[in-house]
Amino acid sequence: MGDKASAKETMKQAGVPTIPGSNGIVKDFDECKKSANKIGYPVMLKATAGGGGKGMRLVWKEENLKDLWDSARKESKAAFGNDSMYMEKFIEDPRHIEIQIIGDKSGKACHLSERDCSIQRRHQKLAEETPSPFMTPKLREKMGEAAIKAAEAVKYEGGGTVEFLVDKYKKFFFMEMNTRIQVEHPITEEVVDFDLIKEQIKVAAGIKISGQNYLPQLHAIECRINAEDPYKDFRPCPGLITNFHAPGGHGIRIDTHVYSNYMIPPFYDSMIAKVITVAQTREEAISKMKRALDEFVIEGIKTTIPFHQKLMKNKAFKEGKYTTKFMDDFKM
Repeated sequence: MGDKASAKETMKQAGVPTIPGSNGIVKDFDECKKSANKIGYPVMLKATAGGGGKGMRLVWKEENLKDLWDSARKESKAAFGNDSMYMEKFIEDPRHIEIQIIGDKSGKACHLSERDCSIQRRHQKLAEETPSPFMTPKLREKMGEAAIKAAEAVKYEGGGTVEFLVDKYKKFFFMEMNTRIQVEHPITEEVVDFDLIKEQIKVAAGIKISGQNYLPQLHAIECRINAEDPYKDFRPCPGLITNFHAPGGHGIRIDTHVYSNYMIPPFYDSMIAKVITVAQTREEAISKMKRALDEFVIEGIKTTIPFHQKLMKNKAFKEGKYTTKFMDDFKM
C-alpha cells in the first residue's frame, strides 16, 4: 500500500471506488500520451513513490504534457530515488477527506471516522478538522465501509489512513493509503477519546481491536505551525527561536518539540508545532483556535500563525464551504 500505483490496482480488485486513470505504472512518454488522451484532460501525473506533493503535476492540455512529464520524473527521482509515474483523471474542486483505520493481526479493521484535509497549499496540508462540515451520516457510513474494505483486503495491521477525493456530488474515489500515523491524528483522538499511538502498540503486541467503529462526539481543528513566512509565499524561515510561549487552557492541545533558544535547521520539514482545539461545536472550536493563536508567541523567526489567524476569520472557512482549491484565491 506504500506504492501508490499498486495500491490503486489492489483497491480496484477489492471493489473500492478509484479515480479513472492509467493501468498501473506508465512505462514511457508514448504510453503517457495515449493514457492522457484516453482518460481525457485535465489529468494528474503522480509519482508512484510520492508523498508531500512531490512528483505531482497537473496537466490541462497536451502541449504541456512532455515538459511536465519530464519535470515530475526528475523531481521524483531526486526525492525518492524512483521516477516511476502513474496518471489519474483530475477531479475539479474536490474535498480531500481521509478515514482513520486500525487493523489487527487477525485481519480485522475498524474506522474512527473522517478528517477533512482540504485546506492545503501545493498538496501540503495546512489545517484539518473533524468531523468534516461537508460530511453526512450516510456518506460517513459509505466511506467508512470502503476504508475498512481497503484495510481488510490487504490484511493491514496497525494505524493507517485511507485517503479519498470527494466531488461536489458526494461521490468519493480512493486516492492513496498512508501506512502510518499522520500529522493530523490528534484531532481524531480528541473527538473519539482514543489514543491511536497506544492502540498501535497494543496491535503490535497481538491484542485484537474491539471491532467497533467510532463516531465523532465533539469537534476538533488542527493548525500546523510552520517556520515559514506567509507574507512571502510561505518561504521557509529557519533560525533561532528567541522567545516561545504556548497557549493553554481547557480544550487546547499543543504538540511541539521546540522551545526558547531552539535552533530550527534548514534541512527538514518546516513544521514546528501543532495547535489542536476541541469543543462541543465547530463554532466553539474556531473561537478557541482564534484565542489560542492570539496567545501563541514565537519570536526570532517568521511562522504561519498570521495565516491561521486570518483563516479562522475567513467567511468561506467559517461556513465550511471550501475545497482543495481554497488557497488559490486566499490573500494574506
